[in-house]
Amino acid sequence: MATALASTVAATPLTREHADSCPPPTDRSVVESRMRASVLAHHTFVWRCLRRLGVPEAGADDAAQQVFLVLSTRLHEVPTESEKKFLFATAVRVAANARRVRARVREEVWQDDPPEVASDELDPEQSLSVARQRALLEEVLAALPIEIRTVFVLTEFEKMSASEVAALVDVPIGTVASRLRRGRTLVEQQIRRVQARLVAPPRARSDRGEQS
Repeated sequence: MATALASTVAATPLTREHADSCPPPTDRSVVESRMRASVLAHHTFVWRCLRRLGVPEAGADDAAQQVFLVLSTRLHEVPTESEKKFLFATAVRVAANARRVRARVREEVWQDDPPEVASDELDPEQSLSVARQRALLEEVLAALPIEIRTVFVLTEFEKMSASEVAALVDVPIGTVASRLRRGRTLVEQQIRRVQARLVAPPRARSDRGEQS
């Protein structure tokens, strides 16, 4: 997946708008080589972040390509050591746009890693259970404010340290710690709400729906 995207991004002709934003490269092969290296190094991270920030699985590949295309237009401004930070900031913006476009669509399916296992390896009952768990997890995360959700997923899912998260999102470590605490509290509260809804008798759920 990442290798194919690397070739696609490197070979994608720039639009006039993109071309105008890039200075003439002194060595096209150097630019293409750096883009391939960036995609291979960071594609999985970008893909997971997009998913965890609310981009549906069906749109994650296109969103990831969009993120790297943005990098390709700004490559001359981004030091190699800052690529991951730039890509993450771009992914946050791309995910925000995707959420706005799909605000009324509830088809998001959670996935921890890019799909590599064929779906027919799970029987229908297992597939339903996995899909339900992913949907519930996405529902829990979607309830978090974006700045808290960002810190929460980077810490809890990407296993990044507070200092790494602080550098990536460009906030003080103390802010990371406070957002993480708040995120954990909100996640626990949301999980309890979801669990209560799931175990409630059908009539009780219907009554709540009518009251709302």
